[in-house]
Amino acid sequence: MIEISAADGHVFSAYRTEPPDAPKGAVVVLHEVFGVNRHIRTVTDAFAAKGYMAIAPSLFDRVKKDVELSYDDAGVAEGLDLARQVGLTNAIADIQAAVDAVASTGKVAIVGYDWGGYLAYHAANMVKGLACASIYYACGVTQDLYGKRKIQTQLHFGSLDPYIPFELVVQFRSARPDVSVYDYPAGHSFNCEERDTYDASAAQKAFERTLTLISHNLEGPPPVTLKNAGSYASAKVEKKKKQASDDLGPPL
Repeated sequence: MIEISAADGHVFSAYRTEPPDAPKGAVVVLHEVFGVNRHIRTVTDAFAAKGYMAIAPSLFDRVKKDVELSYDDAGVAEGLDLARQVGLTNAIADIQAAVDAVASTGKVAIVGYDWGGYLAYHAANMVKGLACASIYYACGVTQDLYGKRKIQTQLHFGSLDPYIPFELVVQFRSARPDVSVYDYPAGHSFNCEERDTYDASAAQKAFERTLTLISHNLEGPPPVTLKNAGSYASAKVEKKKKQASDDLGPPL
């Protein structure tokens, strides 16, 4: 755990994991309404294992420190109340500070889950220094049918999510061709291995797509090798001799 100072002087904690080698960039992970719990730390570690400096800021610190809530109804209720108290403006300020804290490692991506996904979606257009955004099952995002994205953004939804009607996802996908929208035959929080809604297949596919997005935007797309490129390069091309023209020019 480290401490970060926001522009307004607020000091908050963040969970940071360094990659085994020199970082290829950084990933900021935004937590659900349950705080920086074991699941979020596991996700952060997974991005670090792929070569990125990974950091998960504790966005509840403005209201309550060291928040790790349970997944029952009481935990959900408390988490939603904390999220309301923090608000979007304060959260964006802390996200900006988190991005600034890791910017020296290279380009920065942002990934958010649930409430963190909602924040990541807005941070993508409000926070400076971000290269791309990947958002998981964020409530409220599908209502944004007319906005424009400043950075490449992808969304991940469960088609069986009781909190985000799938028809809204379909409508959003149709209205927003500028955003990559993926859906999986799964429910809400399908990426959390500690909940009964966890879907290993959906989580793996979403993680792979997220990694592709991040690697392309932070490192650049992989080189493309053309089939038979070597053969073309080594082939000897004989220049044909220019044949004498039968055209003797205009008549005298």
